[in-house]
Amino acid sequence: MAEFDRRMISPSFVEEALDCLKRAGKPTAPVLSRLGLPLIIDQPISAERYGALWLAIAAEVDDEFFGMAGRAMPHGSFTLLCHCVLHAKTLEQALRRALRFLTIVIDDPSGELIVRNGLAEIILTDKGAPRSAFAYRTYWILLHGIACWLVGRRIAIRAVDFRCAEPKQGTDYRLFFGAPVHFSRPVSRIAFDATLLKLPIARTEQALKQFLRGAPANILVRYRYDAGLGAAVRRHLRKTPPSNWGRFEDIALQMRMSPSTLRHRLHAESQSFAAIKEEIRREMAIDMLAAGDMRVGDVANALGFAEPSAFHRAFKTWTGKTPTQFRQSMSASQ
Repeated sequence: MAEFDRRMISPSFVEEALDCLKRAGKPTAPVLSRLGLPLIIDQPISAERYGALWLAIAAEVDDEFFGMAGRAMPHGSFTLLCHCVLHAKTLEQALRRALRFLTIVIDDPSGELIVRNGLAEIILTDKGAPRSAFAYRTYWILLHGIACWLVGRRIAIRAVDFRCAEPKQGTDYRLFFGAPVHFSRPVSRIAFDATLLKLPIARTEQALKQFLRGAPANILVRYRYDAGLGAAVRRHLRKTPPSNWGRFEDIALQMRMSPSTLRHRLHAESQSFAAIKEEIRREMAIDMLAAGDMRVGDVANALGFAEPSAFHRAFKTWTGKTPTQFRQSMSASQ
């Protein structure tokens, strides 16, 4: 996917959002027509258009959570949530406030922040049977989007677990989160580096007004690595084929700093050279396989894998599918 494409929302997520109207006994055609969307959406749409659809559905049913929680999340709740966390001192304090707010408003599921083994985990607890993957995804979009905005940077997700079984569009979920995704787990959770909890909050009321004018589209695409040293490393690596990236020490020299300085500064951003390389390889692999004009072995070679089998293992870790299965699923969706 090109950068533009990564700002697109899968048709499967549009379909699940529209199900909210259907469950409420409301027609979908008038809403789609007002937004200039076709009655049958079989192609990805922009985050901006999906955000507009989210707002339109919320207004129709007076629920910003698509009718999937224990109680409705009345229209305007997201704005109040942002005001609730705006003046927190740290990300940890903001997240704990946000989790309390969401539990009071929607009741079920309820979220809890747990810190262990170097990770900050948001654990969701249901009072009954598992909810849909779309419900958990919606919760995490709201929480993760606010958190990224508060600290002014993207919070890299390390793991995503779903309590529910894998839906037929499981690949869409793996591509959306850009992190290891597993289904049928004991609890639903997302995890990120615990060191980020100490990040300070420095947002103003005026900044919040600007943020809300772009919501929810601006939280759907998540914060990009568009600032800091990590972004500079990504730009540098993307100029060169992965097979020619060289050693970490070589990259540091090319960026005119010592390896220890580069490593220290990346660590301060909760990033690592290995994770950056893996992210770029993952994106390139998806692009190449989706294009359909390269053999899997050639893709593996282009990405710098010594053996095709190593690429197969890595790709299945990234997406839950082998390269061949992924290509077949892409063809079936077109």
